[in-house]
Amino acid sequence: MNNKKKKYRPNVAAVVLSSKYPRECEILIANRSDIKEEIWQFPQGGINEKEDPKEALFRELKEEIGTASIEIITEYPKWIAYDFANKSAKKLYPYDGQIQKYFLVKLKPSAKIDINTQNPEFCEFMFVKYNNIFDYVSYIKKPIYKQVLAYFKKMGYL
Repeated sequence: MNNKKKKYRPNVAAVVLSSKYPRECEILIANRSDIKEEIWQFPQGGINEKEDPKEALFRELKEEIGTASIEIITEYPKWIAYDFANKSAKKLYPYDGQIQKYFLVKLKPSAKIDINTQNPEFCEFMFVKYNNIFDYVSYIKKPIYKQVLAYFKKMGYL
């Protein structure tokens, strides 16, 4: 029996709403460029040492979608942990998975998405309606996304 305590990488994730919110509820998803199969997901990334989650959120959005021109609407009240699904991810990190803090954010009207960043993580992006998001997102992400989006919907944001 393996009683090893699991190690999780601190991470932030953003549910990015278009600048049309609240008139229209469109959520940004992006297709990862580093995996052969289509993996649609929300922007996310690691929290550096001595960085708080909000600082990491702005930095990661700038690095991944080319803009940090956002307004934070709210955040999910808990951290959510998940284990990496495949062995290759486990080889990349000294972690068993990630523990994430989710934020609901809105793009400012002046924001311009540009996924051709210094180290592109996505090859394409789109905005989808709340009801269509699960037609696209990766099966790995679905349980967590359902939990987070259901909370934001219950609280009246979506």
